[in-house]
Amino acid sequence: MQERSIPHPFIVIEGNIGAGKTTLSTMLARDFDRRLILEEFSDNPFLPYFYENPDRHAFPVELFFMTERHKQLQAELSQPQLFEQGIIADYIFLKTLLFARNNLSAEEFRLFQRLFHILSNNFPKPDLLLYLHLPVEGLLKNIRKRGRDYEQKMAPNYLQQIQQAYFDYFRTETDIPIVVLDVQELDFVQHPAHYQLIKDMLQKEYLPGMHQLQAADLLVDSQ
Repeated sequence: MQERSIPHPFIVIEGNIGAGKTTLSTMLARDFDRRLILEEFSDNPFLPYFYENPDRHAFPVELFFMTERHKQLQAELSQPQLFEQGIIADYIFLKTLLFARNNLSAEEFRLFQRLFHILSNNFPKPDLLLYLHLPVEGLLKNIRKRGRDYEQKMAPNYLQQIQQAYFDYFRTETDIPIVVLDVQELDFVQHPAHYQLIKDMLQKEYLPGMHQLQAADLLVDSQ
């Protein structure tokens, strides 16, 4: 069956580590025949060392992420014809700054921030940002399930700090619509009806600013 079009040319699916953003982005891009941009995080050679010793390896980890994200997005988003087809990405360049603020010392962050603003000048903002919200317990469960060795010692407090960094940003962003979807009760991989709820939600228009949706409410509305 042909899917109805989504009225947002450039959509970003975001979320904390283990929230399911890459899986959902891949499913949506397939079903709506959109260009898919996935973050190439596994290529960061500093990442395993960062989880072992964050203070020592935070700056090279964040610098590598920023330069690689910039290179990828510059190549992808510089092609106007892709916006005609539509784009779905599983990260926003600004996440670089959110993670860096959490992970770097004050002196390192000041330098990093200057570099970030130089690199981010020409990137368009998404037409819609969907943030998959999952409590830390659920994130840890997903992290254990996918089995990346270097992630298995991740501290709950670290995930909580990252979550807070996202929400602090959402409260200040007034240029684009941000939909924060609580996915505690949704399994969009195993339950087609849950996945359909998300697709229906993306086909709606939203005003700029943050909108918080509970999965439970979506499930009730669909009945």
